[in-house]
Amino acid sequence: MRCRPVALTSSRPRQRGAALLTAMIIVTLIASLAAGMVWQQYRAVQIEAADRARAQSAWILQGALDWARLILQEDAKQNRNKPVDHLGEPWAVPLAEARLSTFLAADKNTTSNDDGPEAFLSGSIEDAQSRYNLRALLGGSTVPPLEQRVLERLCSQVNAPPGTDAVIIAGLRSAFPAAASGASAPATSASSTVRNSGPLEPAGLDQLSWFGLDPDTIKRLQPYVVLLPKATPVNLNTASREVIAALFDGMNLAAAERLVQGRKAKPLNDITNDAAAYLPANALAQATAARAAVTSSFFIVTGRLRLEERQLEQRSLIERQNLNMVVLARERINQLLDR
Repeated sequence: MRCRPVALTSSRPRQRGAALLTAMIIVTLIASLAAGMVWQQYRAVQIEAADRARAQSAWILQGALDWARLILQEDAKQNRNKPVDHLGEPWAVPLAEARLSTFLAADKNTTSNDDGPEAFLSGSIEDAQSRYNLRALLGGSTVPPLEQRVLERLCSQVNAPPGTDAVIIAGLRSAFPAAASGASAPATSASSTVRNSGPLEPAGLDQLSWFGLDPDTIKRLQPYVVLLPKATPVNLNTASREVIAALFDGMNLAAAERLVQGRKAKPLNDITNDAAAYLPANALAQATAARAAVTSSFFIVTGRLRLEERQLEQRSLIERQNLNMVVLARERINQLLDR
């Protein structure tokens, strides 16, 4: 009887398959690690570019603010002998949007060869005292009736919801208890307790939402009212007709429009003589130095930097103290523009 040889199955194909699978796993791991490293490097470059752009934008807007301060300082020097602020002065001319390279390049021909991203700068200086200062509602233990009527008329002109004036008055007097009571001395511990229990003190008009006002109402009131650190008169040379009409009893929009048109030809130099030609007799009696003036000390400087699809806006509140321009507040808003 003859025995047949048994064929042994070779293990080499299996070993080759395992080696190929191991190699594929190693390649996959290396590719994943390499992709992760490339992504981290890309993110690091993006973050660094964003930080650099943010720093450059901040410096550019700071330069624009310094430029505005210089303009206001020069205006103060020219008005030393005759202090009058009106819309015909250089500070009131807005800076139209222009390519930033036109300010930085010594030769205009270099702007067309600039391969970097296009950046555009614009800005304006607005007289903050062209608006009605809500601080006038805090001048005593009770709200001055005349000032309350002014706010009522302004709210009516912008079609604000009924009771908006009452909400603003109650909120302000609750947030500023010392000013509302007419106290000039530092707050005692008792008054501090009252302040802490009430709403926070708003630093600007946008924060009136803390009192329960909706954003649409605040947006409607914004062109006509302002909240400054101290009580200020309204500058009749820069105020809108709506503010002038609301400021005085017996003054309507038609009479206020005559004043606005008249000051274009000749700015008001004083309230007693020049404004008397436009104000009714009872309104002229209300035009005290604390309520109406022809000069201003507070200005709102707005600078805008547009870079590709984004716009960075900086708003600064400046108080002009003789020749010293003091920045009291600063706000930056980063916006994504629609394409």
